[in-house]
Amino acid sequence: MADFLTNHGTASGSVDAQDAGDGAVPRTANGRTTARTTGHGSPAGTTRRRFDCDAARRLRALTGVDEELLARVRYERSKYTALGGVVLGTSVIAAFSMWNFATEALGRVSFVALVPTVIWMLFVLNLDRWLVTPQPNMRRRVGPLLTRLLIALMLGTVIAEPLVLRIFQTAIEERVADERTDVLDQLRTNLVRCNPVPSAAQAVAPKGCERAYVLSFRATPGERVEELTALRIDAAALQKRVDRDTTRLETIDSEVRDECRRLIRTAATGLYQRTSECLRLRDKAQDYRTTHRTSENEKRLVGMNTRISKIEAQLTSSRGAFLKTRADGIERRLDQERAKQKEVGVLERIRALDVLASGNPVLFVGIWLVRLLFVFLDVLPVLVKYLTGETAYDRMLTSESNSAVKIHGEEVRLAERRAMADLEIAQDAIEQKVRRHRAESEAASREHSAAMNIRVRQAVNALEDEIRRPSTV
Repeated sequence: MADFLTNHGTASGSVDAQDAGDGAVPRTANGRTTARTTGHGSPAGTTRRRFDCDAARRLRALTGVDEELLARVRYERSKYTALGGVVLGTSVIAAFSMWNFATEALGRVSFVALVPTVIWMLFVLNLDRWLVTPQPNMRRRVGPLLTRLLIALMLGTVIAEPLVLRIFQTAIEERVADERTDVLDQLRTNLVRCNPVPSAAQAVAPKGCERAYVLSFRATPGERVEELTALRIDAAALQKRVDRDTTRLETIDSEVRDECRRLIRTAATGLYQRTSECLRLRDKAQDYRTTHRTSENEKRLVGMNTRISKIEAQLTSSRGAFLKTRADGIERRLDQERAKQKEVGVLERIRALDVLASGNPVLFVGIWLVRLLFVFLDVLPVLVKYLTGETAYDRMLTSESNSAVKIHGEEVRLAERRAMADLEIAQDAIEQKVRRHRAESEAASREHSAAMNIRVRQAVNALEDEIRRPSTV
């Protein structure tokens, strides 16, 4: 293992030294510099190579590769650089999609749309980086691979829809404009139908008129329609009566004129005078005028016709005011509906696109081809990564990962043994201290017992000596 690490470090150092992108100057076999220099003494193309290397390194960083490990297989650098470009392109497409979605949601182009655009771009970039980051032993695990493909597919579907709406924007806006015009025309028709000019014959509201279609008016022309109708009926009846009386009276007057033209001579005076029949007919005509009130009926009929004319004029004026008020109310309702239709929302665009696609098979196929194209572009990083097969870098990563796992396991076991040994040593030390302390305690106890015995013996001897002295005296 030490030889492997040593070789690893040596190979990595040699490759990094040979990497022209790191700014190293190419040398010949004898160590002389063969690169041309500029007027300032710097090698020609060094700056450009350094810039190219930095850009390539940044693109490879989007794939999550280890540059030190990749340096051992330099021929695969271009592959991971291209994969990083694909990841960056996918994030740019996602940013453009979010920009279109945000501007459509706001209804205008605004710098506010940059905030979700940048956040979405960074999110997609980081997610794609996680999806394509090389994983050890990935070929042996189908579950994570399918999960990553499913996530990429769902993400592609979300990103593709705003771009499809953007491509078919003209047709969608025309469809939405036609639908809004139809809605306004239908609303105008319902408002006119549900708010007719009131009349006596129309006492019930038309069918299908909801409360939203009924307008409110201060006054309507129908308030005097019944009066005008009754007055016309009375005037018609009176007109018939007057016509009948006039006809009868004209007949009587004709008889009077015919009879009164005839004159007869009076025998006594010799003068001419009218006949008695003429006088009788005159009385009859006068009596007919009196009993049938022909003059009063004619005056009454003239008054009724005058009143009818006035009411008709008032109704005509009020009908015109009603029509104007109704037109103003309808325009207000239409303005309210237009205010709701200021901006075309995302859901409205999607619905219009579905309607267009359902009625045109060619457009339906075109829309789904565009959708699948963008979905494929968004899934492309994962497909490129996992359809290229296992590379040398993947095998090296798997080997290094397995080796690292083994080394870590050995280190853990070594640390465990070391900890167990330290515990055993500490336990032995504690047991030795306990035994030493116990021995010292026992020795101290014995010394104390011996000292006590000595003192007791001395005390007994002293007591015996004291007892002997009196007896001796």
